[in-house]
Amino acid sequence: MGLIYQNTGEYSKALLSHEKALEIQLQSLPSNHPDLAASHYNIGLIYDNNGEYSKALSYYEKALTIRQSTLPSNHPDLAACFNNIGLVYKNMGEYSKALLYCEKALAIRQNTLPSNHPDLAACYNNIGLVYKSVGQYSKALSFHEKALKIKEQLLPSNHPNLAALYGNIGELCMRIGEYAKALSSLEKALEIRQKTLPPDHPDLATSYNNVGNMYFGMGEYSKALSYQERSLEILKNTLPPEHPTLRDIYRNIALMRTLSHR
Repeated sequence: MGLIYQNTGEYSKALLSHEKALEIQLQSLPSNHPDLAASHYNIGLIYDNNGEYSKALSYYEKALTIRQSTLPSNHPDLAACFNNIGLVYKNMGEYSKALLYCEKALAIRQNTLPSNHPDLAACYNNIGLVYKSVGQYSKALSFHEKALKIKEQLLPSNHPNLAALYGNIGELCMRIGEYAKALSSLEKALEIRQKTLPPDHPDLATSYNNVGNMYFGMGEYSKALSYQERSLEILKNTLPPEHPTLRDIYRNIALMRTLSHR
């Protein structure tokens, strides 16, 4: 029942159901039973989705302890635990631990899955996000590109996940000075979002803003202004008037107008 609530997004009901199941299991099952690991893991997922990372970590670790004592070292359930623990540490800002666990998940999946499996792409993407968080942009770019190579084989060319990856790659290329590649990736992300999202979607605003910033960095101020103004039109309808993002865009637009008329 807990999984049904979980899949429909009713997390408070799901948590209550899983906790009741766990209470019964703790009284009736041996301490290393797989059902106990599953209950701990599912409760961890709910806390993770709710942003309660310390609680999520506690339950994930309990699930991992049981699975490590009962499963072979390359079992996919172990990879799932390592992966989720790594992401929790990333969200908590503990990046060295995050990298350690994400790499453990990757090692299992590299040894057990085909080279174009989506779980491998997820691992590459997660490790890329950790490297990005600590400012190691070249390493982050390498992992995001590995993820993209897989996703391009598996997804339709206008899939939103591809747009997100193109956006990440574009931002990283911009940070390391690969401006032509950055612009190409950011424009691909924008093109997908223009085709698949409603015209007032915040992700479209993000893409317009990113492309505008790219043109600004290249000194093409009129083009930069056009994209920033499109971003502003969307965000004015989705953000409160005093939101810091709006203030930043107004400031950027004023600067671009000045520079484009010189």
